[in-house]
Amino acid sequence: MYRKKTLFVLMSVLILTSMILSACGTKATEAPVATEPEGDAQFSVGVVLPTKDEPRWIQDETRFREAFEAAGYDVEILFSQGDSALEKANVEALISKGVKVIIICPHDATAAAAAAAEAREAGIKVISYDRLIRDTDAVDYYVTFDSVSVGEAQAQYLVDKAAGTGNPLYLYAGAATDNNAFLFFEGAWNVLQPKIADGTFVIKNSSEAVALQDKATLTRDEMGKIIGQVTTDWKFDVAKNLAEAHLTAAAAADKGDAFILAPNDGTARAIADVFAADKDVTSYVVTGQDAEIPSVQYIIDGKQSMTVLKDVRTLVSDAIAAAVAYLEGKTPAETTTYNNGVIDVPAKPSVVVTVDLSNVKQAVVDSGYYEASEFTGLP
Repeated sequence: MYRKKTLFVLMSVLILTSMILSACGTKATEAPVATEPEGDAQFSVGVVLPTKDEPRWIQDETRFREAFEAAGYDVEILFSQGDSALEKANVEALISKGVKVIIICPHDATAAAAAAAEAREAGIKVISYDRLIRDTDAVDYYVTFDSVSVGEAQAQYLVDKAAGTGNPLYLYAGAATDNNAFLFFEGAWNVLQPKIADGTFVIKNSSEAVALQDKATLTRDEMGKIIGQVTTDWKFDVAKNLAEAHLTAAAAADKGDAFILAPNDGTARAIADVFAADKDVTSYVVTGQDAEIPSVQYIIDGKQSMTVLKDVRTLVSDAIAAAVAYLEGKTPAETTTYNNGVIDVPAKPSVVVTVDLSNVKQAVVDSGYYEASEFTGLP
């Protein structure tokens, strides 16, 4: 009797094991089933940033994580590393994960249109972040600072520091693939052109800018010609090499007390180092933007003249507010639109702050943007 019971138990185990293995084999061949996010999250958002290689975007990543965590939501943040194909793959990965909103800061404003269109086809809301995605109707909202006002602030700083006439002016710009580079330059030209026309400044490093210096308003194509000569491509080494080439070609009389329109902090530091090393440069005034920690230190040390603080906390907050509005079936607040070549994209630009040695502590430390321990020699 004992042997029969034992045999029965063994057979039962074998049959049950066979059934489990069979079931597992069947499930292994089936497509995975999407599941809803766990927890109390009311929405799912993905963020695609252009590169990890610039301090600005690491700063944005940190602010996004902090803001989403404070709001009680998870967020997936991917980097495209300056590659439009990887950017599109990142968007496709987020689509496959079932996100409802994708926030994209494009590497190439035009190339990103394909990724945006793919997200739109999947029923996902697309928020263009900081840089406008161009040449597509698949953009729902634009979260940005007023980029024209950034360029105007940079140029106004140069104007305020200039005296007399004949001041050497060196122009630099961001990447020609970035729509913001055009907006920054447009703002700068708005302020600089009258002072070029009256002789306050003399352009020293762009024949295209010299040819157009009597025009108060430039077309995009005209700006493109100038930017094509002075683009840094947002890269430190490109900015450094370009500045070296310009100073090598310039006569000693074209240096002296130099005024430099640098498009952002990273390029400003690279360009400033080159001008500081040239024995024929008596002094220089150089602009920047983004209030990166190394550039704030440069301002404290007298190596960079100013930066434009674009409080990323505000930008991130605006992006989250827009995402929540869409997911709740609402429409984000709109105060203006930006034409991307196909449609007018709704936006509500955030304000910017000019920062130099006179207000650096108040603007970036007292405001809580950075800790004082990040710097030495704060005034």
